Amino acid sequence: MTTNDLDTATAVGHNVAKLEANLARVEELTQRLLKVMGQGRNVAPSLQGPSQDLYVKAATAYMTEMMHNPAKLIEHQLEFWGKSVKHYVEAQHLLAQGKMEPPADETPKDRRFAHELWDTNPYFNFIKQQYMMNATAVQKAVEEIDTLDSEEKKRLRYFSQQMVDMISPTNFLPTNPEALALAAETEGESLVAGLENMIADLEANDGDLVVTLADKKAFKLGENLATTPGSVVFRNHMFELIQYTPATEKVYETPLVIFPPWINKFYIMDLKPQNSLIKWAVEQGYTVFVVSWVNPDAGYRDTSLTDYIEDGYLTAIKEIKTICGVKKINAVGYCIAGTTLSLTLALMKKRKDTSVNSATFFTTLTDFSDRGEVGVFLDDDFVDGIEAEVAENGVLDSFFMSRTFSYLRSNDLIYGPAIKSYMMGKAPPAFDLLYWNGDGTNLPAKMAVEYLRGLCQEDRFATTGFEVSGETVKLKDVTVPLCAIACETDHIAAWKSSYSGVAKMGSKDKTFILSESGHIAGIINPPSKNKYGHYTNPETGLTADDWRDSAERHDGSWWPRWDAWLSKKSGKKVTAREPGSEEYPILGPAPGTYVKSK
Repeated sequence: MTTNDLDTATAVGHNVAKLEANLARVEELTQRLLKVMGQGRNVAPSLQGPSQDLYVKAATAYMTEMMHNPAKLIEHQLEFWGKSVKHYVEAQHLLAQGKMEPPADETPKDRRFAHELWDTNPYFNFIKQQYMMNATAVQKAVEEIDTLDSEEKKRLRYFSQQMVDMISPTNFLPTNPEALALAAETEGESLVAGLENMIADLEANDGDLVVTLADKKAFKLGENLATTPGSVVFRNHMFELIQYTPATEKVYETPLVIFPPWINKFYIMDLKPQNSLIKWAVEQGYTVFVVSWVNPDAGYRDTSLTDYIEDGYLTAIKEIKTICGVKKINAVGYCIAGTTLSLTLALMKKRKDTSVNSATFFTTLTDFSDRGEVGVFLDDDFVDGIEAEVAENGVLDSFFMSRTFSYLRSNDLIYGPAIKSYMMGKAPPAFDLLYWNGDGTNLPAKMAVEYLRGLCQEDRFATTGFEVSGETVKLKDVTVPLCAIACETDHIAAWKSSYSGVAKMGSKDKTFILSESGHIAGIINPPSKNKYGHYTNPETGLTADDWRDSAERHDGSWWPRWDAWLSKKSGKKVTAREPGSEEYPILGPAPGTYVKSK
């Protein structure tokens, strides 16, 4: 036997041993998989997808148009068949000539197909091109249905695109060249690791398959997230009040309170020092307070928007005034917290309470006549399902909210991460934003239904009036000086809808700023990054389109512009206030305990 024979035998033996080890791991993993499967929650069909009525209406409309205008359907089908067959013939012709190369590829660039084999390998390129042609045909068929109303058309467009995205060849191992190449390179190790990742996710979520977006072991609140120094100085059943330690010798007399959304957790504004809005505000000389909401359980079933206003907003404002010895405060509301801040301000107007000197709204909807992308989930089919879910369980579990928002960006937040984790066996990244994105909260049953029915669906705050605390309030009742920041590509709070709500408010002192980027990146946009610009226009009486067309663009973050506006509403400078006193002893360090509740 030669040396080469020995080397070959050794390599073969090594490969066999590795294969046997992997098979043993697969057997063990299969047992774990069988144990966890079937443990997941039983999700009602009404929360799984739109009512079948949508597809019945679409099919009926399509058939009606086919009967009345058959030429249109035939033209569409012939165009699709022509492209598909032409591509097939071209691919076959090249193969017949012995050329292992794909035909000309005129499909648009798509980052899902970034791997070189999608462009160079004839098999994978054929699959990609045929998929892209089919996707275009579906999109065109939807767009050419003329007899659906605009809301039905929007929903059909969205859900048909979800189906198209779901069947992308990238989502299946036999048609994903990157995953197959890695499996070959690692002798199947990547597939075993992927199976381990999938089972770990199932086990971590009690049988529900929720892909892990970020390495959960890489972050710890108070250590490498939410580290701005501060203290909890008040706590009740609804929130903890955090007062941040001053970073300047003098501060503005009027304190600033930030109300974050309770759909998520407040530390999106304090991820790390370099991009912390909270830290930056402290450094500008403001006494900053942040409300950290409780993560409700079924015991909060009957908690309403009135409870959030009375025991949350108004209580926080009252305690801050007492702590700082002032008669007025400035307030910020982010997303749903901005909506509820508007309700609070309207109620305070009715009560002749002038405790709020100015209000700032981050990505806030108050006029829901155009509900943006998220509106596809706000028809009766879904909302009826949510109402039944919370009636049974007392809360809308964070699972549902997280899944809804993920499906608004499914390629980035579902399919892409699942491919990397389950097909390629890669560990999730240590990415703070994605960690926060996966750290969701529950919503109380009564509050969720009030919000979805009365505000989102019926738009009562902007029209007939919305009842809170025994008063009927309207947008025109919001009369304090205000600054609203919306985001150009926001998929949750469309900027034009945000602008429309501001236009209907009764304030005579309005500033509207349009930031580039989306719901998070447009707000968490520190000046040091010099990344996204923003637009301003003092004429807030224009239509949204006219406002944008005549607006002036500015490079860099809107934060300094807001600081210039807010500082004028914040009074003289006084000696900096340290957290804690005899009346308000420190209850614990920031970020507190409520934010850590899962």
